[in-house]
Amino acid sequence: MPAQRNLSNLRNMRDFPRDETRPALPAETWTGRATNRAQWLLALGGCAFMALGIELAVDSAWTSGVAPLAMAVVGCIAAGLLVLFGTLAFVHVAVKVDKDCLEVRCGHIGLPRRRIPLSQIVGAEFVARVTPRQWGGWGYRWRPHQGTAVVVRRGEGVMLRLGDGHTFTITVDNAEAAVRVITDRLRSGAAGAAH
Repeated sequence: MPAQRNLSNLRNMRDFPRDETRPALPAETWTGRATNRAQWLLALGGCAFMALGIELAVDSAWTSGVAPLAMAVVGCIAAGLLVLFGTLAFVHVAVKVDKDCLEVRCGHIGLPRRRIPLSQIVGAEFVARVTPRQWGGWGYRWRPHQGTAVVVRRGEGVMLRLGDGHTFTITVDNAEAAVRVITDRLRSGAAGAAH
């Protein structure tokens, strides 16, 4: 009998029309991400370098001398760590827009991180195609006449125009929604300041 009672409750439910005259309130926080799984291959390369350094340290005959071997071991391990942490820092980017600021966090640790108050943002534009080639590679990039960017993959992004004349570009999924949220927050902030 409980199944029939649940079914009768479903039959009595109605689809109430939404009030179209009332504007939808923006969510308190908008979040977005972009991921580049190809970076994991580079991270594996870093692990291979570290494994080579450890293998040299453990299984070497030490016949050529301590100094050359120590340099090779340290070099391999250092290169491996640099590649490993350099790539893992930019496997993904997380973007958060709240009522006060936009925050960008890279990688699993969240570093590098940049926090930009909305009061410093003049405008936001959707960029249909951001490529690592435009910025000179993946990661946290700076170009003299382009500005600063966080590029973790090829694709859509958001370009922020800042009050100091610089730009900041971020590759993020659903970038059009991010631009909408940012411009809505900027308009509501300007309207609040006018009153």
